Amino acid sequence: MIFAAQSYLLTVKKYCYALLICLPLLFVALRAHAWGFFGHRLLNRLAVYTLPPGMVGFYKANIDYLTVNATRPDSRRLLVPGEAPKHFLDVDRYGDSAEFKLPRKYADAVARYTEDSLLRHGIVPWNVVSMKNQLTAAFKAKDTDRILRLSADMGHYIADACVPLHTTRNYNGQLTGQRGIHGLWESRLPELLSADYDLFSGKAQYLPNATDAIWAAVIRSHAAVDSVLRFEKQLTAEFSDDQKFGYEQRGSQTIRTYSREFSKAYHARLNGQVERQLRYASGLIGDFWFTCWVDGGSPDLTQMTRLPSEAEQQRLEREAKETAAAPVAGTAPGHDE
Repeated sequence: MIFAAQSYLLTVKKYCYALLICLPLLFVALRAHAWGFFGHRLLNRLAVYTLPPGMVGFYKANIDYLTVNATRPDSRRLLVPGEAPKHFLDVDRYGDSAEFKLPRKYADAVARYTEDSLLRHGIVPWNVVSMKNQLTAAFKAKDTDRILRLSADMGHYIADACVPLHTTRNYNGQLTGQRGIHGLWESRLPELLSADYDLFSGKAQYLPNATDAIWAAVIRSHAAVDSVLRFEKQLTAEFSDDQKFGYEQRGSQTIRTYSREFSKAYHARLNGQVERQLRYASGLIGDFWFTCWVDGGSPDLTQMTRLPSEAEQQRLEREAKETAAAPVAGTAPGHDE
């Protein structure tokens, strides 16, 4: 058991280092959302190692698919109508203690607020529950393509729900003079520091109530919003502008970004918050995958087609070409940075 845990941690650290080496070349190709390119791929990959024997072989065989396609929902934001609201929930649009009071059933929320209003302010927890039902159905149907596609996508949305700034209308500090904090918390800190994180979350657990589980994630995330914003503001008062920001080479571009000194000071002030949320998110993704498999009848995955079909690969290639042809910036509703 100890050896297995050590082997797992070694695999995670090697993967972190590999991503960090490749990141400068890849960063400019994909606009950052939520945990960013690095974080989302790392989280889906970590989640695979939480799965039980009946699942882990199938998921490990497809770990590259699950890793690469972890960012696909962000790529769709400017292409697919209705995609953007699936990534966030502006809890503070609904008043005090809204995270505890909002209807857990989407139909009840529509009846109270109208669907147009919900889509303006985000639907991430309701979307995760919908995807949970879809993935459960895919396991029942023993449909390899749908299982992989939905697993990759659902991992992304669950991770989004674990990000504090995805639960507030002040998602990028634009209301408090802290514009850019979105990328600082969700991308800059993991990119710089995650190779030293302890991301072992244990084995996946069955969720007796998946709705409660994703809302618990939203509640946890929203409770952290105050510290995310307050600590950054405190540190900004302690750093001069040329100390707070610096320039780094990303591929062929030189970009202005938060300095390593400021980023490390912010990480220290947060007292491991980003690390805890990454660990929590990877465990929760595994919990949802496991729960869907159990609720789908625990099918014998060794008896199914093991890899995505040629049709699925072709579909992904077409989607990638459409994404590459789309503009980098746009006017998609929601938490665009």
